[in-house]
Amino acid sequence: MKIQPVSELKTLERSVEQNTEEQRKAVLEILQNVKLEGDKALLNYTEKFDGVSQSSLEVTKEEIDEAVASLDQEMIDIISEAAANIREYHEKQKRQSWFFTREDGTMLGQKVTPLDSVGVYVPGGTAAYPSSVLMGVIPAAVAGVEEIILVSPPGKDGKLPAAVLAAASIAGVKRMFKLGGAQAIGALAYGTETVPKTDKIVGPGNIFVALAKREVFGVCDIDMIAGPSEIAVLADETGNAKYIAADLLSQAEHDPRSAAFLVTTSKDLAEKVAAEVESQLNDLPRKEIAAQAVRDYGAIYIVDSLAEGAEVINRIAPEHLEIMTKDPMSLLGKIKHAGAIFLGEYSSEPVGDYFAGSNHVLPTSGTARFSSPLNVDDFTKKSSVIRYSEQAMKENGRKISAFARLEGLEAHARAVDYRLEDK
Repeated sequence: MKIQPVSELKTLERSVEQNTEEQRKAVLEILQNVKLEGDKALLNYTEKFDGVSQSSLEVTKEEIDEAVASLDQEMIDIISEAAANIREYHEKQKRQSWFFTREDGTMLGQKVTPLDSVGVYVPGGTAAYPSSVLMGVIPAAVAGVEEIILVSPPGKDGKLPAAVLAAASIAGVKRMFKLGGAQAIGALAYGTETVPKTDKIVGPGNIFVALAKREVFGVCDIDMIAGPSEIAVLADETGNAKYIAADLLSQAEHDPRSAAFLVTTSKDLAEKVAAEVESQLNDLPRKEIAAQAVRDYGAIYIVDSLAEGAEVINRIAPEHLEIMTKDPMSLLGKIKHAGAIFLGEYSSEPVGDYFAGSNHVLPTSGTARFSSPLNVDDFTKKSSVIRYSEQAMKENGRKISAFARLEGLEAHARAVDYRLEDK
């Protein structure tokens, strides 16, 4: 990794805006065909893109049972414990409806209602991501969503990975479909003969999935447009070079466009981390991917103080932030922009990915400046509740109609005036 001056700080604005017009046109065509042809289009695209010919897209109970039985009990127990941790964390996020009454008898409030249905997209095809199942499904279940639909691309055997099916079963998913890509997003957005239409779609995917989510936003809701993964580490001279390098590479191995930054007050640590990254890359299975990410989107910045380091972190607004200093809690208040914040040398980023309980679906590409991790609120909606009293109407009616006429909306004003006249 290169040690660079802060003046050359790289930003993280690397989103799906970097797609080609051909990719967008392809996605629009897929979405249109799914909307018009339903299951027929889904089966055709599954054969075309996934190389799987099948008559039914829905996962059967037998497939789920077979998947669960195929995994070691130890792994089932690990997934179950991770699910329990995630559920416990997200239970703390639940909001209640609330109401209050003013002295004039007016009652106001907010009614919190879970969404009716949610689609959870889980990447797949060449890999299995049971953690993505838990992170998408559990907060929706905690929120009270009644219908949770899981979709994931099938492997060459026409099945979903056993770990994905087991995680979905543990999380309580009742319906799952062997379906991926833009066509899966179209199915969840528009509904087909067998795939239910959902109110919201969550979960990461490739460029075609991201573009499809963008296109269907408005027909349904989406969580976010995810970009490449990111990590930044803020460290002082007490930082452990081996741990820091390992954590930087944990994100670099995701994608050639993943970003990895170290911001430190110690030149000695900077040099040690740079050397350690090169050393650890040597026998990394995904060496080529991680090496390209480190080369193109990795950097080490030396700052004069931890306060300046916090300012640099806020400019980066990373998806993941690790604080490895003598007193990490003292810096927490200075951090404004980060998706997830890991404090101390034992809070390695993969802890949050899999087991601690916090959600690993996080804002990327600098959007941590204004976005939050996936959470229970994302699966609910709020309705304002107003019960205006007769006394309040008498006292405030003229003010309300005057305000309406200020905006040139006479019908608004009369709707209030008629009530005043009747009294």
